[in-house]
Amino acid sequence: MDAHVRDLRYFLAVAEELNFTRAAERMFVSQPALSKQIRRLEELLRVRLFDRDRRTVALTAPGRALLPRARELVRVWDEARRAVGEAAAAEAAVLTVGVSSSVGRGLLPAARARFAERRPHWRIRVRQVDWEDPTAGLAGGGEADLALVWLPVPGQDRLSVRVVATEPRWVALPAGHRLAGRAEVSFSELLDEPFLALPESAGPLRDYWLALEERAGHPVRIGSVVSNADETFEAVEEGSGVVLLAAGNAAIYRRPGVVTLPVGGLSPSRLALAWRPGDHRPAVRDFVEALLDAAADPPRGGLPRGGGLGSAEECG
Repeated sequence: MDAHVRDLRYFLAVAEELNFTRAAERMFVSQPALSKQIRRLEELLRVRLFDRDRRTVALTAPGRALLPRARELVRVWDEARRAVGEAAAAEAAVLTVGVSSSVGRGLLPAARARFAERRPHWRIRVRQVDWEDPTAGLAGGGEADLALVWLPVPGQDRLSVRVVATEPRWVALPAGHRLAGRAEVSFSELLDEPFLALPESAGPLRDYWLALEERAGHPVRIGSVVSNADETFEAVEEGSGVVLLAAGNAAIYRRPGVVTLPVGGLSPSRLALAWRPGDHRPAVRDFVEALLDAAADPPRGGLPRGGGLGSAEECG
């Protein structure tokens, strides 16, 4: 099996930073996820690429041999991607917006309409990205131009981020769960429940939806690891575990075998629009403005009890 370009990007980040923490931030992944990818690349190549201990990271001789070739391969691939992108742009003016879950709240239709007023010959393409990439397609040369993401994400300070919705966290339970008949639950009542978890590569976002901060050291039980929203709510319905979600998503994912309830004792969730700071294209700027306008003027009756759109705010 051949290495992927993504593996070479991870290798280059570590080789250039000589620090796994900084390299992980640069690549918008958690440090354990980055270390795992480097180990896989070493196993694939059957060599050790780095000498590392608790304090230092250094390239081995095979690592030094790979470095210039990896740079060249990534450079050629990026040039190929740009050429393909330019050819596609010549045929149709498209902005790709990455998402990891259904957005709802009337945001995307309203943003499309406002964007169309500014750029009538452009169209918005929504791309679904699994939670293995918590930036929804922005990280590592991803295909999204912008993304609607849940905060926090790894390497958040390396993105331009505007919060567009602040909502309470709810919980999704199987319809036969002992708490399903309640109007509301306290998070303390959920501490010993098995929780559905995002992949480890989601880093701080995984921790947030497990509510690690509010557990005060109480251990979390992982019922299953899920990669996307469809897997999540199928797992809830099957009884594999419970999962926290934003109030605005409660109505979107409600189904016969799933019950959603408000949860007391948790900080609110934040939905944000993110894009690369170096992307100064006018079309990107226009979509940002269109979506922020839509967030500032939400449709009536679009959120369940407890949900709400706040004014857009900067978030570093």
